[in-house]
Amino acid sequence: MKLGVIVPQGWTGEYAGVAPHEAWGRTVEIARRSETAGADSLWLFDHMHTTPDPTDELTFESFTALTALACATTRVGLGHIVSCAAYRNPGLQAKMLATMDVISGGRMTAGIGAGWKREEWEAYGYDFPSTKARLDRLEESLEILRRMLEPGDGHATHEGSHVAVRDAINLPKPLQRHMPIMVGGNGRERTWRIAARLADELNLDNMAIEDMPGALEDIRRRCEEVGRDPATLRVSVHLWWEQFEAAPSRRDILARYAELGIARVMTLVRSAAQDPGRVERLFEEARAAGVEIVDGADAAARRAA
Repeated sequence: MKLGVIVPQGWTGEYAGVAPHEAWGRTVEIARRSETAGADSLWLFDHMHTTPDPTDELTFESFTALTALACATTRVGLGHIVSCAAYRNPGLQAKMLATMDVISGGRMTAGIGAGWKREEWEAYGYDFPSTKARLDRLEESLEILRRMLEPGDGHATHEGSHVAVRDAINLPKPLQRHMPIMVGGNGRERTWRIAARLADELNLDNMAIEDMPGALEDIRRRCEEVGRDPATLRVSVHLWWEQFEAAPSRRDILARYAELGIARVMTLVRSAAQDPGRVERLFEEARAAGVEIVDGADAAARRAA
């Protein structure tokens, strides 16, 4: 099992009272320290307002910020945990992701979900439809992303009920021959079936360890229902920072997820916004738990060159 770091960007209020330029400096430092410490990947939330309630504190926008982090790092994978399908036309999102993949040297994962934060949708002028309509749009968006990101002549056409592209040109193509797609969500029927059909990875949101065996069995069933080998769908878990940072033993939590066969876990190292050394302490515990730590020394050397 590998470990990804969700880099502080202000969404949970961790930058309250901090000047924007200072907050961004900390974000870059934490990203670089995570890469050097052995992170598999770096992630950002796709939100505009703080949580749980919107406050007048900064939250860095995820696509622009992640592009900047691509230029500040050299090795780690990069992605959103997860982007909201309705916030962007999927053709435009595919164009953005392909460009980001080129900028990063082929390190992007396309993370996407149906979206849930109603007050944020309404504040930014988006209608907040039913769960079914949001999942319908997610499914259609994935069809378009796959067409526009896959190898080929760069042209894509798809007519859906919610979104469509007509001979849309996506050049440059991603540097990766196949950019991984990660669907986020805990919906055991529709969301997991969509992931089984259209994704490379399913990211579960804070799924408790005791619920994991049943969840993994349901994921296996969703794969079999669409004729897919369950072994080909990676499963990852987003661990909420509140419970994880307060846990008596983070090492034990990581070890238990690893024993279940989870491909990777991702967590926000929120405390690093005030104490960047928390990054290295997390990876010391992860190493003790048997997590696969990526050698980050070469990345640090390349940045220094």
